Amino acid sequence: MELFFLLLLLIIMATALGSGYPVAFALPGAAIITITLAALAGWAFAGSPDAYFAQGGPGQWLSAGVTNLRGIYWEVERDTLIAIPLFIFMGIMLQRSKIAEDLLMTMAQLFGPVPGGLGISVVFVGALLAATTGIVGATVVAMGLISLPAMLRNNYSPSLATGTIAASGTLGQIIPPSIVLIILADQLAAAVDQAGTTRKALYKASTGELTMPSPFGVTSTSAGEMFLGALIPGLLLVALYMIYILVTALLFPKKAPAVPNETGLDKVFWQRLALVLVPPLALIFLVLGTILAGIATVNQAGAIGAAGALIMSGYRLKEGQKGAYLPAILALVSIAVIAVVVSNFNTNIKAISTANDQIGIIIALIASAGLIGALVWSAVRAYRTDNTLSDVMIETAKATSLVFIILLGAAMLTAAFRAFGGEELVQHFLEGVPGGFWAKFIVVMAIMFVLGFFLDFIEIAVVVVPIMAPILLADPSANVTAVWLGVMIGLNIQTSFLTPPFGFALFYLRGVAPAVVKTLDMYKGVIGFICLQLSALFIVAQFPQLVNYLPNRVSLLGETAPPPRNPRLQYCVENYIHGRFQEPTGRIVSAQDNLKALDVSYLPANLQKALEESYAATGEARDKLIAAKAVEAREGVAADAFRPLHVLVRGYERDARALDADIERLRVRASRMRSEDQAEARAQLEQRIADEEAERDALLAQIPEDWVPRRDAFKEIVKEQAQLRNEFRRSSSTAYTSVKNLQGVLAGNEDFNAFVPILDGLMASLQGVDSKEGQALIKAAEDAVSRVDGTSKVKSALSKARRGMRRNPPRMDDVETNVAEARRLLAVQGEWRAQVTPEFVAALDEYELAMRDTVGLTQQRRLSREQALFVASCQSGHRDISLNF
Repeated sequence: MELFFLLLLLIIMATALGSGYPVAFALPGAAIITITLAALAGWAFAGSPDAYFAQGGPGQWLSAGVTNLRGIYWEVERDTLIAIPLFIFMGIMLQRSKIAEDLLMTMAQLFGPVPGGLGISVVFVGALLAATTGIVGATVVAMGLISLPAMLRNNYSPSLATGTIAASGTLGQIIPPSIVLIILADQLAAAVDQAGTTRKALYKASTGELTMPSPFGVTSTSAGEMFLGALIPGLLLVALYMIYILVTALLFPKKAPAVPNETGLDKVFWQRLALVLVPPLALIFLVLGTILAGIATVNQAGAIGAAGALIMSGYRLKEGQKGAYLPAILALVSIAVIAVVVSNFNTNIKAISTANDQIGIIIALIASAGLIGALVWSAVRAYRTDNTLSDVMIETAKATSLVFIILLGAAMLTAAFRAFGGEELVQHFLEGVPGGFWAKFIVVMAIMFVLGFFLDFIEIAVVVVPIMAPILLADPSANVTAVWLGVMIGLNIQTSFLTPPFGFALFYLRGVAPAVVKTLDMYKGVIGFICLQLSALFIVAQFPQLVNYLPNRVSLLGETAPPPRNPRLQYCVENYIHGRFQEPTGRIVSAQDNLKALDVSYLPANLQKALEESYAATGEARDKLIAAKAVEAREGVAADAFRPLHVLVRGYERDARALDADIERLRVRASRMRSEDQAEARAQLEQRIADEEAERDALLAQIPEDWVPRRDAFKEIVKEQAQLRNEFRRSSSTAYTSVKNLQGVLAGNEDFNAFVPILDGLMASLQGVDSKEGQALIKAAEDAVSRVDGTSKVKSALSKARRGMRRNPPRMDDVETNVAEARRLLAVQGEWRAQVTPEFVAALDEYELAMRDTVGLTQQRRLSREQALFVASCQSGHRDISLNF
């Protein structure tokens, strides 16, 4: 019966959407109706409202709905969606203030003389508008009204012209900042949690281990990372569009002829170009640049974009009038003053300590007031000019409300889908697809592509992604990142704007296109661009570095970059170290030889031993890592032979676990049937249980007999490599820590000489003082000693003296004995410290520097730029970790 109600859920949803019922109400309505019918049927025919639910019942579904509501609206941690109204406001404001129109007209003049130049200008402006507005409807309509007549007037092919405009208008869905990417990031955050739980359960079931190593975890994402990941694929799509138009124009000149610039590229034109192009580019830099540089979060960048759009509208709406640019000039001057103040003054009000700080705060307050005044001034202009501000606010509220209602409705629909076992059904179907992860991925992408013919991008993102994404992310065979999967989905559902019969970009363009342009021409025109989008999808699938590299780079170069010892970075960090070991420089050996040539017999025995241990551990670390890489190569060869058997057996075990879960559900249902009139149904369930148990046993019986020995043999190779890497890490730590400790001891020579007189006069100072004052004097001496490394024994003797002083009455004999012992130890230290030569200190520093980017790398606080770029590149690919499961 669960399958019946699952099918009913899908039929009701499809019928409501197909009949034109608003999607914001079709999604939750289908869930509520189906859940209610299933609960009533269960109560009427099985005596329990939960009888026809695969998971829980109506109560659990309602709880899931409340949880989703809280997650979307009230969880402080999930504030990503706040950026949506900000970016919508920015886009609509720029479109209403006719900045998009200025861009199109100016760029058309610039690119016109090039073959296909008008089309290239449309793509270029589409990319700029995508990075500033991201509103498909507004972009397509604006370009359709302005560019399409000009393209047709200059004998452009109607199909190429309409296809270019429609495709360029959809760039806002993949080029950040994009509402689609924000929604995908929000949906993928929950998907990552589910996938992580699934992968941990898989690891436990496969290996018997209770905890899974953190490097095997699912990599999460955020809206900022999605923006970073989508930037290069978005630019790739722009390049493909431009190349396509240029090649078409060269091969078929009549389809896209060059258009001579009649006015000429004079000084006035270049001034106009700068005035039109620089402000949007500056806004793009402020919005995306602050995110890329880690200065602002996505929400803060959205606020910057909304404020920038308001300032730009303030002068554009008053263009040609006196004082049109005054609000913008005031804003720019205020921002410049704030930047200077922040760079040269302490602007923390709580930390004001000097008159200079007060001056900085006052100037910053004045500049902030100027910026606020510029924003208010621009807002008043936008409000008074054709009621633009009111219209933009109303449109923003409508679009934002629609997005949030759809999100909530989709959460209810997804909860109902899971309640009837739909998620498990999809999972079993995908896991049964031969070909591993990539076969499942292709199936999911194909489903989304087909759904794009009928559904909008929001419906696909909020309905399909929560169901499909956890399954793909949990698969360890590809171990893809959430940001890569999100960008791939974004590229895919971008086609939904172009695919008939419900391609929204086609509808927008049809509404403004002249009658001479046939609908069939528009359909023909977008085919080539759909193929380009699918080509971009294929390229990004083959080269995940296009998505992953930039987020990794920004993360590892940022102020909050993880340290090199982070477990997720270990593999790539060790690859870097191995590469340095392969360089024939011999820097560490040379530094060792220089240090060994010096006389160190005056050093204490423990420090001499530490040096010798460092020499030995450095060589051992190098040997262990080289050996580990050799075993890794051997493991790769063994993995190729072992993988087919591993896939086969794990498939049997996965199907057996699915049967076990189904058997458990059937047993629960059978246990609820206690009345005599349900005896026949109970017997049927028990027979099904017996049949599935037999099927499970038959599956497990198909496991080859050589499975265990071959698995154990492969595990031995994996274990050998892991052991060598652990030994390398221990040796590295010993080698580098010993040297750093010795450097720390020597670095305290100046402080050491400073507290020698304190200790010499300590006993005299203790004569005639009471117990409390004496303890304070000894404690002060302890604190002075503790500032120098290597003086722990001296401090210990002083601690014993302080304990003697604590007695009542003080035991002055014990105090004097321990103070004398402290002075003796101090004298011994002073003797060898005085023999330390500058040559030894320099040689030791040289040795530490030579070790720093190899055996000492994991002991550093953060990676250098060179190391961070290497690790970012190394982590940008996808590694198959399935053989560890």
